[in-house]
Amino acid sequence: MPHDGQELPQNDAANALLPDLLALTEAAIAPAGALLEKATETLRARVSIEGRVSAAALEAHQHGAHALSWLATYVEALRQMHSWAGRLHEEGRFGEMEQLILQIAFGEYLWQIYGGIPMSQGEIARLQDIGLGQDDQRLLMTDAVMTLCNAGNSQAARTRLVALMQDNAGHATFGASGLDEELEMIREQFRRFADDRVAPNAHDWHLKDELIPMEIIEELAEMGVFGLTIPEEFGGFGLSKASMVVVSEELSRGYIGVGSLGTRSEIAAELILCGGTDAQKEHWLPKLASAEILPTAVFTEPNTGSDLGSLRTRAVREGDEYVVTGNKTWITHAARTHVMTLLARTDPATANYKGLSMFLAEKTPGTDADPFPTPGMTGGEIEVLGYRGMKEYELGFDGFKVKAENLLGGVEGQGFKQLMQTFESARIQTAARAIGVAQNALEVGMQYAIDRKQFGKPLISFPRVSGKLAMMAVEIMVARQLTYHSAWQKDHDKRCDLEAGMAKLLGARVAWACADNALQIHGGNGFALEYQISRILCDARILNIFEGAAEIQAQVIARRLLG
Repeated sequence: MPHDGQELPQNDAANALLPDLLALTEAAIAPAGALLEKATETLRARVSIEGRVSAAALEAHQHGAHALSWLATYVEALRQMHSWAGRLHEEGRFGEMEQLILQIAFGEYLWQIYGGIPMSQGEIARLQDIGLGQDDQRLLMTDAVMTLCNAGNSQAARTRLVALMQDNAGHATFGASGLDEELEMIREQFRRFADDRVAPNAHDWHLKDELIPMEIIEELAEMGVFGLTIPEEFGGFGLSKASMVVVSEELSRGYIGVGSLGTRSEIAAELILCGGTDAQKEHWLPKLASAEILPTAVFTEPNTGSDLGSLRTRAVREGDEYVVTGNKTWITHAARTHVMTLLARTDPATANYKGLSMFLAEKTPGTDADPFPTPGMTGGEIEVLGYRGMKEYELGFDGFKVKAENLLGGVEGQGFKQLMQTFESARIQTAARAIGVAQNALEVGMQYAIDRKQFGKPLISFPRVSGKLAMMAVEIMVARQLTYHSAWQKDHDKRCDLEAGMAKLLGARVAWACADNALQIHGGNGFALEYQISRILCDARILNIFEGAAEIQAQVIARRLLG
């Protein structure tokens, strides 16, 4: 990147803010968008045969395809950050902290677009992987882009941001989120609950590998968590997906297990709302909303992973029942739930997604002594590093019976389609959980950096430490705005599979980076089980895997971009 454009003193905290910042960020979006358009055209030409995208060619160029997904995610993230800043400016809330977050985000992400975006610890997405050359990269060589790259993410800016963050210590957010008053009231309510009822107990639950106590679930039910987005006519609150994001974010900040309790009900309710019969909606939704019944999702099998189309568990119609035979794995909260959204093959002549059906399979909640008392069903716990509060299980079905009336929608062969309808909400919710985990890591890491003294001063006074904290806060805000945007799209009945996938892809990476950096700030103590950052690191790791592994997510985004 050339070194002309506006320069700022890199060691002068008084000059940390870029002048005319919103004009700069607005001007930088167009060249970034033009580069994305060029990259998409270039890769499409590489992977197309006779004018159509070839699955084989796309796989052969998989690294480039995933690089395109990350490039598109970054460009959309910058658009949403500029939009966030513009709204705050109009409301008179675009303060110094928000300005620093914006300029650091643009400075860092634009440089990464030019030089390489980290897809994981050892994989970098470069423009050359997509097929672009130096001439194409010159699309970024505008005054606005160069000014932001050269001066946006300076040490002075990072140092000043962290100084402002210290004044805000103890709050769940750094900088205005841009949400309306109602959503901020919801945030405050669940922030208090997480601080009072979850955070003081989470590490003990983790270390003892215990289920989250039923009293917590009962309190969450009273607060409406399980019926948050279920329509009022079915006993829910009928609130927005944005409210679900805020609730998931704050509860996950306390403990990802608690933040994920509502996910089960969210998935089950969405399946029933989108694909259920009127009778199924009237019967099941009020029970889900009140937490009279707790659901679990039973999709994955031992040898299929993300390839749901190759599921082998069978459901055979026998009179007024289906008899289920097969094995499932990685089933969260399976033991003490009352109903399973169970995906099984009803057409044995098929070997793809077309023969799959979804069932609302009733079961008896288990106990510690007898976790799976329902006839025809067995199960065993899978010991895991983190995400322990609901436990993971392998399940076996041998003669397990489901009422025929509990076939979702009453028609066979619709299961995969029904499940796909829930993926937007599931990925938005997972992105929200990632933000909560990342925020928890930031707060824990920052408090340790303030309290811990080395060489006669607190760790936070060292630039490499404060720089980590600054970038954590910036990337959390970036992931947050991308997630809020995807929820807004969903709430306004707009297709948002692309936006939801981007939010989940970026949010999971940010959560892991924040947890890893916060542990690094702890030094050797971070490796000790007694420090809660060890739990946060383990919890953060799963986010890049469930609800679509990062590689699968990038592939889905690429297909959509190229399609």
